[in-house]
Amino acid sequence: MPAPTEITPAQLLRLIGTPDAPALIDVVTEADFAADPHVIPGAIRIPHDRVLDLVPRLRGTRCVVYCQKGLKLSQGAAAMLRCEGVAAEHLAEGMVGWRALDGAPRIPHAALPAPVGGATLWVTRHRPKIDRIACPWLIRRFVDPAARFLFVAPSEVPAVAERFGATPFDIEDVAFSHRGPHCTFDTMLDVFDLHGPALDTLARVVRGADTNRHDLAPEAAGLLALSVGLSRQYRDDLDQLAAGLPLYDALYRWARDGQGEGHDWPAGRAA
Repeated sequence: MPAPTEITPAQLLRLIGTPDAPALIDVVTEADFAADPHVIPGAIRIPHDRVLDLVPRLRGTRCVVYCQKGLKLSQGAAAMLRCEGVAAEHLAEGMVGWRALDGAPRIPHAALPAPVGGATLWVTRHRPKIDRIACPWLIRRFVDPAARFLFVAPSEVPAVAERFGATPFDIEDVAFSHRGPHCTFDTMLDVFDLHGPALDTLARVVRGADTNRHDLAPEAAGLLALSVGLSRQYRDDLDQLAAGLPLYDALYRWARDGQGEGHDWPAGRAA
């Protein structure tokens, strides 16, 4: 009988990438991690005996703790968190079960930028349209839920990145940028090893809108229109980002499990 404080890999997979995803705590031992240095998307990696350091950050949120096999370390750490009022569960079968699940994404830990003040810090050009909203969405939903974004004048992006320790993106001559016909969103999927049917479908829409290749996906023209409209609505780039995240949440759910649905009301109308 499953424990009431247990979540299965399949149940967790349905939540990854959505606004309902729990905070993820990785307590895999150093030896096991060295053999497979990957994390579940969005996970915070911390030793099992330091999980209580995260209590202030986790209060009021649901979290899932995982270790290598879903046994003593994750179950004990989750129980410790529950003693402090945190809604904590453990992942059944741990990282072993996650690796065995078809389609379960894992991010190479070495690809993650070093945190600045407890979270990753990113910088790009101000007045975003498509890539510069899509990429923060991808980062918040799959890489670092606490990530912060700086929008500055294009000429100042490199200097701000250097002075503040931020990771620059969507400018020329940096790691996270356009590559050939692909846009920065595509590059992030490559670097973080996040390719899969849903995100690859979303990437075609983003690429088509961002590079004016509406032939890549019929939805690209609509994304461009919505993106331009959002940019006209908001003066503050962070306000625009906050408004744009639900747009990409909806596109992701469409790409994941809604592509086959159409709209046929009123019934019997002429084709």
